[in-house]
Parts: sequence; C-alpha cells; structure tokens
Amino acid sequence: MILVLRALGIGDLATVVPALRGLRAGFPATPIALAAPAVLAPLADLIDAVDRLVPLSGLDTVPALDADPDWAVNLHGRGPRSHQLLRATRPGRLWAYECPQAAHPDGPPWRDDEPEVSRWCRLLAWYGVDTDPADLLLRRPPPDRVQVGVTVVHPGAASPRRRWPAERFAELARRLARAGHRVVVTGSARERPLAEAVAAGAGLPATAVCAGRMDLSRFVALLSHARLLVAADTGVGHLATAFAVPSVLLFGPTSPTRWGPTIDRQLHRVLQYPALSRGTEEPGVADGEPVEPLEPVDPAMAAICVGEVLAAVEQVERAAAAA
Repeated sequence: MILVLRALGIGDLATVVPALRGLRAGFPATPIALAAPAVLAPLADLIDAVDRLVPLSGLDTVPALDADPDWAVNLHGRGPRSHQLLRATRPGRLWAYECPQAAHPDGPPWRDDEPEVSRWCRLLAWYGVDTDPADLLLRRPPPDRVQVGVTVVHPGAASPRRRWPAERFAELARRLARAGHRVVVTGSARERPLAEAVAAGAGLPATAVCAGRMDLSRFVALLSHARLLVAADTGVGHLATAFAVPSVLLFGPTSPTRWGPTIDRQLHRVLQYPALSRGTEEPGVADGEPVEPLEPVDPAMAAICVGEVLAAVEQVERAAAAA
C-alpha cells in the first residue's frame, strides 16, 4: 500500500490530482490510501486514482491503518511534523521534500515560488515517477438534485484578507441577475450569514442562498454543471478549473502564480493588484497549517471594482462559447 498525506482542504486536494494520477499510473497494482479529511471523500472519488480515504484532519493524530504501508508519500508539506507523522505509520520508505529537522536528507529542496501543482509533480519526478501537471480535470458527477447552468457567486474565504467586500459581491450579483444569469450564492454553514447578506443586497430570493444547505457532493455537482463561477481566492476556484467551468477569481495577498489556474487560461481570469498588497503571501508554516491573518481586507482586493469583474465575466464567457 502507498499512503499519501494531504490533510488539507478542497483546493489543496485539487492541486495534487496530477501527482496522485502519476502514482496510480506508475504503480497500477498497488493500492493507494489517501490520508485527508473525511469530508473530501466525494472529491477523492472523482480523481479515479485513490482506492481508500483514511480520515485525517490536521497533523495531531497518526492515521489509522490496517497494516504498515509499503511506502509513504508526503504531498502535505515540507515538514517536520508531516514527515514525522508519516514515519509514525512505519512505512518501508518515505518520499518527501528534504527536511533536516526531521532527519530526512533525501528528496528535492523546497522552492517557495513554484505553482502548487508543479511542486508535487517535481517531488515525484525526483523519485522517478512521471506526471502530467496539466492532468487536472475531474470526472464530472451527475447533476442529481441540483440546478444546472447557474452562475455561482462564492463570497467567502478562510482569511478575511482574501475576501472581496460583501457589498461589491452584492452589486455584482444584482447586475449579473439583471443580465439574465441565474445567480446562486454559496459557502459553508459558517459563511451563511455572509451569503444571505450578499443575496439580500442583490435583491435575490432566499432560495438563491445555497450556503450551508449542501454537502460537498451536492456542491461539487452544482459547480461542475454551472455556467460560471465568481469567487475570491479559495478552494472552489480549483474546482472550476477541474471541471472546465469559466471562472473569475479575485486575488489579494496570495500569489496567483502559486495558486491560480494553470490550464485552460482562456476560461479563467484572475484579477489582482499585487503592488497594493500588504504582503505577497499570508504567514504560515512549512506543513501548510493556516494561521490567523495579520490584517483584514487586503488593499489589493479592495482595489478591484465591480466593472472589472463584469468585463472579465464577458471575456471568459466569450472564450467558453468559442471553445
């Protein structure tokens, strides 16, 4: 068995799809177990490279396994905690970025400036596994119990610095609805008050608010059959890429070079004013664990106006129609 660690979120899992498929192609007879949050199981099923999901949230608990893995692959971070967690499963070998703090001198050196997709493909290349960084598309689930062809407005993000002002999302949703889009507002249960405020400001009915009303399976089905996504820099943007759904993504403190779309660029437009940002990246640690942001609402986000987003929407929709 190959044990793969990626105990992070939706977008983080989407960025390691090429690496997982490279492992599957390289070792077709070896079962692959993915240690990741249990909520991501529906998404893992669409990758067609994972045999089993081992529920794991964060790095505080060793994954529960039936047997020691033949080897472990760290697609989570550069250590030392992620390295040590995988070592605790007693694998025959460990594939990971070099980490002297975890007594792991093997593996390539970490680079901060490369796209997240490329990062994990480069790790596997070090160990002789071929990958295709463009192999990001996911199998589209059937549209059971969801609307088809809606425009998804997703105003939330884990960090306040990565959130576009709610009143601008409301104005955008109002203008999209007037232009004939069937707008729905999505988010987590915790983001439901934000989604309701956006919908109310846009004059949308309460039924347009999907935040907190869908499990991940239904949300993925909704987005995969959507007309368009407009969102801040958050995991749903990676799903739009994975399903070739046109998207407009609003970036502030984080780098679209690292986290933005890497394929089908004509379908996905990134808006950012990097010169205005208080920092190019949010502070963090080597194993990808989130920390509290230093300040709310990055100026690079606040500088993006509704008109620019609408112009970007027209561009990606023209590209989709021409494809």
